[in-house]
This record gives sequence, structure tokens and C-alpha cells, in this order.
Amino acid sequence: MCKARRTIVLTLPDAFVTVDVSWLAFKVHQRSEIMRGKIGLAGLVFGLCGVAASAQNITAAPYPNNVYCSGVVTTEAVPRDTFIITGEESNTNIIFSDHDYVFINKGSSKGVKVGDEFSVIRPVEDPDKFEWTKWQFSILRKMGTLWDDEGRVKVVDARPEVSVARIENGCGYMQRADIVLPFVERPEPPLKATVRLDRFSAPDGKTLGMVITGQKFQSQVGKNDIVYVNLGNGQGVKVGDYFRIFRYTGTQNETVYQTADFAFNVDGDLGPTYGYGSVSKKYNWTNVPREVVGEGVVLRTGPNSATVLITFSQREIYAGDYVEVE
Repeated sequence: MCKARRTIVLTLPDAFVTVDVSWLAFKVHQRSEIMRGKIGLAGLVFGLCGVAASAQNITAAPYPNNVYCSGVVTTEAVPRDTFIITGEESNTNIIFSDHDYVFINKGSSKGVKVGDEFSVIRPVEDPDKFEWTKWQFSILRKMGTLWDDEGRVKVVDARPEVSVARIENGCGYMQRADIVLPFVERPEPPLKATVRLDRFSAPDGKTLGMVITGQKFQSQVGKNDIVYVNLGNGQGVKVGDYFRIFRYTGTQNETVYQTADFAFNVDGDLGPTYGYGSVSKKYNWTNVPREVVGEGVVLRTGPNSATVLITFSQREIYAGDYVEVE
């Protein structure tokens, strides 16, 4: 069977007809341009998909604010001879933030020049004076002074004895007497791809540390928060190392009220009841699996401390949870 289309006759045989086909040529040209445009768009879409796919293979790094606003705990001496005197509109302003101008107590006679950049830091203490976990404050004191990053300023006018600087990047706010140090670039460690954690991994024998506090003295933290742990470069920890964060069942280190041995032995007033109970064998935190709750990357170190960005958390992480280098 022939599958060719049957000829459609538009005019009578031997008829004389003049036909203007220029519009047809225009339509054909127009459709050709549209098709070329669609093909080009499709190529662009596929190209962008390829870029996106390749970008997924690029190792990410922490946001700059994670690095330059992370703070550090250190026993090392920090120069305190350069500081913020005050700032613009100081008759009413007590704090200064992004794009405000502040006055620094050193000028051109001390080598300061227009364009110089400085980091602004401040020593901080927990105003609440309440421990979340046992020995928290005593361990923190041994780690050193907690220095909060307040941001970065850039000198716009250098007078002989004083300089005017613009706040280029504020981590929080700046105030009178904040310490000013020459700006130094900090390494930005690569972030590894998120992997499935072994939630009950066995100890690997490495040195253990503890989450002592979170940034701004938070007791409860999670992904993208900053914490300070009591292992530092004196114990071989370096920027870019990863910590596994875990806890033991039933340690009862928290200072909040807890029922004794609640993790293993919960009886009602009249003995074991539905939903409660206990087992005959004695169990405690030493002979049940530990619980892995997250991991984090080291951004900065002191002699006895590390500043850690939490990159993954199964659930809330608390001061008093343990860490070990992966």
C-alpha cells in the first residue's frame, strides 16, 4: 500500500492564476528564527544544568561571617592599647553598627593611614552566671578569655592623634572601649559533603573534649551555630578538623533538676507501671551505646580551645555534650 499523501488540487486544470508567495517565505523565515531561538534556549538550559551539576561537586566553604564573626577563647595575650574612643552622633548613640563612623585612639603619628582595615573585638563574660552543666565555668576559665568578634572597620580619615573609620562589616554592634587590631585574613576551611552519620558509633580512642558553651553563651545550639570546645592547638587540633559531637545516656551532668537514674530505672509510686519500668541488671552510661548528635568544623583555635561551626545536627546540641576529632 502506498503511504504517500494524495495530491490536493487548488485550481482547475489549465486555469491561469497568479499567486504572491512572499508572505509564505516570510512565515517560513519567521518560524525558522523561532525554532533557532527555541533550540538556543534549550541549549542554554542544558548548559546551566551542566553548570549546576558540576557546581554540586565543588567543595563549599563557610560563609565569611561564620569565620570573621566566630570569636575565640584563648590564653594568649591580646594587645589592648588601640581602641574605639566613641563615634558619630555619640551624644545620643551608645552603640554603632554597619556604615556608622567610629573614632580610633591612634592616628597618622602612629602609622595609621587611610585605607587601613582593623578588626574590632571585645572580651565577654556570661552575664547570667548560671551553669548549664557541671564544671562549665571552671573549664571555660582554664580555656582562657572569650573574645567576641564585633566586625571590621576601614580608616577614611587619619588625623595625627585620632582616626575616623567606617564600619564595613558588623557582627553585632560596636561600643566605646572595644579593642582594635590590624585586620588579618583568616582561613576558610572547606566543608565536606553531608554524609549519613552513624548515630551510635563506638568510641575511636581519640582524645575527648566537651562543648563548653555556644556563642553568646547559648546553652542549646544547632546547625550553623558556633560553639567553643576545650580542645585546641595545644592538643593537636587545627583549622579544618572535624569534630563528632555525642552524648552518653544517663550521665546527669546537667545542673537542671533531674530524677536520679531516670534513663534506666523509672517506677511509678506503686511500682512498675505501664510506660515505665526498669530492668534487673544494672546499666549506666558506661555500658550502653553513646548517641551521636552532630558534627562541626574547626574555624579557629587557641592553645586549649577550638571555635567550631556546627555543620550537621540530628537534634539539639547542649553545653556538656562531648566531642572527638573525626
